[in-house]
Amino acid sequence: MNDQLDKLWKKIMQDMQQKVSHANFHTLFKNTYLISLEENIATVAVPSTIIIDLLQKRFAKDIQELLTTYHGSDVSLLFVPKVVHQQKEGGETPLFATEVVRQKPLTVGHLPRVRPDFTFQNFAVSASNQLAFASAQTVAATIGTAYNPLFLYGPVGVGKTHLMHAIANDVYQQNPMNNVVYITSEEFTNEVVDAIRSHETARMKKRFRTARLLIIDDIQFIEGKDATQEELFHTFNILIDSGSQICLTSDRPPHEIKKLEARLSSRFAGGLTVDIAAPDFELKAAIVGIKAKKYGYDIPPDVTSILAERAEDTRSLEGLLLRVITQATNLNKPITVELAEDALGNMLEEKRQHLHADDIINYVCSYYQIKPTQLRGPRRTASLVKARQVAMYLIHEELRLTLVEIGNLLGGRDHTTIIHGVEKIKSLVDNKEKITEDIMGITKSIRG
Repeated sequence: MNDQLDKLWKKIMQDMQQKVSHANFHTLFKNTYLISLEENIATVAVPSTIIIDLLQKRFAKDIQELLTTYHGSDVSLLFVPKVVHQQKEGGETPLFATEVVRQKPLTVGHLPRVRPDFTFQNFAVSASNQLAFASAQTVAATIGTAYNPLFLYGPVGVGKTHLMHAIANDVYQQNPMNNVVYITSEEFTNEVVDAIRSHETARMKKRFRTARLLIIDDIQFIEGKDATQEELFHTFNILIDSGSQICLTSDRPPHEIKKLEARLSSRFAGGLTVDIAAPDFELKAAIVGIKAKKYGYDIPPDVTSILAERAEDTRSLEGLLLRVITQATNLNKPITVELAEDALGNMLEEKRQHLHADDIINYVCSYYQIKPTQLRGPRRTASLVKARQVAMYLIHEELRLTLVEIGNLLGGRDHTTIIHGVEKIKSLVDNKEKITEDIMGITKSIRG
């Protein structure tokens, strides 16, 4: 690498580091090189075409201005992908493609269950999801060779599904002949059961075992389902052996999925396991901007702040944003803080007016994976007692029903039992005990 070019690029990278977040800098600018500057054309090598697309869209102007400033004359910018490494004396020397990389149209949309708008280009990156984002890009670019399986886990609304769809879209864009299968664990289970019932297991096995890329969302729901786990185990082995890629998501790491066969848990953890943390304020604000542009709106910064503060997770952001946009359209008014506060206040009130105790009970049962009859029944196992007390607490907090009413809803329990349950959960929440995470998770579902 030319020393003069290297020094120039280091100066530009130092300036860019001041302009962008640490996460964006690490993701987009790491391993980039200025490989030539001839006839006022600066050629910059980038690790992948995906990163090239992001740089072209978001930072090409800034880089071009810095190059022009340091070079002393107008400079045009050309990004090329680093395509191969060749071993030479003294170490590895990167070789680079010489042709201009142009963005290809994203030919997606017919892939079953895959959203065409869930791509890497419109995924907001921050410290909480940086590793997951980079890992997903690597998997899409080198399916079956880098991280296999890729296992992403984290709470609801942190972008796990978005990244899975982005991988599927990218793999399909590279080669439409790739057999991409995206499915939830519930659908996978249903297909296994239906195939056994209808004596069509051969057809079912062919569908999954010939995939070039198999993505299973919410894999935690296969726990305790023996036939499903058996089929997945054999499918897993066949796909790995054939060089195909497997991607999985869950709300918890493999070792915390109960009633999961040890051999499956071991295979899930045999690739790369990445935790995606809950989004911080900056990430939620960035997502508001991305979603708003999708609908053709520029949201004022103070309104963006309100939406980012109100949203419990990234999944709820779009609903809040649409509420504000709809309010502005219906009233033919600009989007302001006052309009946003009014729109969001009305939504919360409407939600509460239509909320019923049975809804809360169903949300609690879904979260803890139990049946409403078990929640209302007489059994007093530790897990049922906890779920019951959480239901008592949430019904009391959300609907303000009397203790007697709550007791009747939960199997005719005495009001003193309800008092004890509500007070116990309240104490745990006040002291920020672990159950607070359960309360927050269920409350997010209740409030949409």
